[in-house]
Amino acid sequence: MDLEAVRTFVAVADAGQFQKAAADLSITQQAVSKRIAALERSLGVRLFTRAPRGAELTIDGQAFLPHARELLRVAERAAGSVRTDRRPLRVDVINLRGATSGLMRDFHRAHPEIELDVMKLFEIEEAVAALRSGAIDATFRAVAAPGRPLPEGIESVRVLDEPLQLLTGPGHALAGARSVALGRLAGHRIWMPGIVPGTEWGAYYDDLVAEFGLTVEATGPNFGSDALLDTIADTPALATFMGAHTRLIWPAGHDLRSIPVTDPTPVYPHSLLWHRDNPHPALATLRSHLAAAADRPDATGTWAPGWVLPR
Repeated sequence: MDLEAVRTFVAVADAGQFQKAAADLSITQQAVSKRIAALERSLGVRLFTRAPRGAELTIDGQAFLPHARELLRVAERAAGSVRTDRRPLRVDVINLRGATSGLMRDFHRAHPEIELDVMKLFEIEEAVAALRSGAIDATFRAVAAPGRPLPEGIESVRVLDEPLQLLTGPGHALAGARSVALGRLAGHRIWMPGIVPGTEWGAYYDDLVAEFGLTVEATGPNFGSDALLDTIADTPALATFMGAHTRLIWPAGHDLRSIPVTDPTPVYPHSLLWHRDNPHPALATLRSHLAAAADRPDATGTWAPGWVLPR
């Protein structure tokens, strides 16, 4: 169905005259008549009758009018979904409780006029494919996992180095420590069921284990952060790593302890990725905001895998 003909039909119905509709649409009256005639042929019904005061809807025209209006609304929403000046900025944060979600909350507070769609995509391949197709405008990732260079056209900038902290229950041997040296964790069981082989965070912890001789266990089903915290609170033999900017709430009775890790402090590198040809006007604003807000800590005394792109 020709949407321009449908739009013309609605204009005539609203104006009550072919001439007035033509003026409203900035086309000739003859063009209006041709569009209405073509629409009537495609539907097989008369939509208007001529009357002394102009054009009046037939019974079929009255029945078609609300559907015609809805067709135009759907068409406008469909066009708006891909028009970068009209649709929200779509950003993948991976995890709504993580540091990158906090970065986007800060951005929203600083720029409430920019409409956002916050999304969660699991694998980096899925996120990069979404960047290339235009399904999303940006994603936060640890760039770049070994053997997986960024495709042509994908840009990145490192925006946050998040220190890891050791999270223990009250009965853990290190629960009373004000800080703990990374090398001292060798021999302690660090339980992280959320690590998935092949992900960038899986590669990160593989390197951490290999370099410092740690015991990081990814055994058992991953029932989510609440179940992880329950287990850590009740099991003195287990601890876990948690990002310093990760926002989790646990019952007061858990008495969990968050302990800074030092000498060196392992930092998880969060980078913003986008396609260099992405025209969304708010993307540049996001990048500028993150650049201005990014802390630039001294890298001395920190550790990140050698494959991570430099700041």
